Amino acid sequence: MNKFVLFAFLFISLFTSCSIEDDTNYNFYLEVVPINSVEMPEYFVQGEIYQIDITYTQPNQCFTFNDFIYEIDGQQRTVAVVNTVYTIDSLTCAEDPEEVTVHFDFHVTSNETYIFKFYQGEDEQGTDQYYIVEVPVMDERAISIDSIKN
Repeated sequence: MNKFVLFAFLFISLFTSCSIEDDTNYNFYLEVVPINSVEMPEYFVQGEIYQIDITYTQPNQCFTFNDFIYEIDGQQRTVAVVNTVYTIDSLTCAEDPEEVTVHFDFHVTSNETYIFKFYQGEDEQGTDQYYIVEVPVMDERAISIDSIKN
């Protein structure tokens, strides 16, 4: 009897389950957007954590910050901003470009100079363009001695 009740319950549940279909077509894609400007310190101190501020332009209201592409190659860091672009059928995106500032935290683990390459878009030939910043790593003791001298 218990098996029959269980079987009947499963049978009824299967044919009366809810539909998760929705008439709204929610679509999106990811797009790398050019970086306008970056705020970097003049130098790093090994073991410290620094906030790196990046400003870029969202072309319209359908763009929203998603994440960074962050590639490491030795002491070189390549950074790009990724936006989610929503293409919902019922959504109209006002062409209202807006500057947005986002940041990531950088932990200095080496005592060698870091080279950052920030993606700034493509040129007319389709070649990627980068804003390149070299940031030396200073010894904390040397900084303290210099500040005492001054």
